[in-house]
Amino acid sequence: MPLLGSIGAGSARGFGRGLGKRLIAVDYLVIAGGSTGGKRHGGGGGAGGYRTSFPGGTKIDIESGQTVTVGAGGVHPGSRPSGGAATGTDSSIDSLISSTSGGVGVGYSAPTTLYPNYMNGGSGGGGGHGGPQGTGGTGNAGSYSPPEGNNGGNAPALHGGGGGGSSSVGSNAGPGNAGPGGNGTASSITGTPVTKAGGGGGAGFNAPQGSGGPGGGTPGTGTPNSSSAPSNSGSGSGGTGGSGPPEDEGVPGNGGSGYVVIRVPAANDPGTLSIAPGTNTISDDGGDKVCVFTVSGSLSF
Repeated sequence: MPLLGSIGAGSARGFGRGLGKRLIAVDYLVIAGGSTGGKRHGGGGGAGGYRTSFPGGTKIDIESGQTVTVGAGGVHPGSRPSGGAATGTDSSIDSLISSTSGGVGVGYSAPTTLYPNYMNGGSGGGGGHGGPQGTGGTGNAGSYSPPEGNNGGNAPALHGGGGGGSSSVGSNAGPGNAGPGGNGTASSITGTPVTKAGGGGGAGFNAPQGSGGPGGGTPGTGTPNSSSAPSNSGSGSGGTGGSGPPEDEGVPGNGGSGYVVIRVPAANDPGTLSIAPGTNTISDDGGDKVCVFTVSGSLSF
């Protein structure tokens, strides 16, 4: 089993895990894939779990060639029987750190198989009008401290609740509006502040859509009495619920894909870093090496 630990930047690097392999201490940001919203004035999708050590948190020790998995965003199947949505997938740095995909936002009269478990996730999916699934899903499915996400909003009336975001809960639907998605979280781990992992907005029943949470969750583009597809969401964000009256499908938005960053402090720089595949990138920020993964791959040194 890999050794989990923290080594101060600038510490002497040794051999680890009894195999003569060099370890380096790094900061990380690991965001899982967001999930989709629900059809027919359904809830917004929950954001993927958000876990980071930067700045000032406990670093992890990595060795050369370890696998980095970037979770996919959920893609709605599009069929009426599903009623609800599709989950994203988890992101991880080998077995050292992982984050949980977002919970789905469910649609009107979704099958009981979709709740409550599929509504729970890194952040919870928003509730959808019609039955027990009106209660939003719970976040922090991994039971981490600090938590990786927040709960989705409820749907006490005809409109969908907002999906939970990494910084705040999804809002409950009101009597005349769907619930906005929860806020994402800002990070400067790459050297530039960027907000990610917002919750998707709920869908309205002949009423305004809920806005997506800052950080990639998008509001639906569908208007009342329309099944126009909402925009898909940014990294780690939940998709929005579909709009429209009950006879209309109300196509929901898809969840955003995951995102992983490994930041190597200058004091721990092994001298040569290579990243695979080539769609991932390495850049320099004040002497630290910033390794950004938008697809699954590995980091070697």
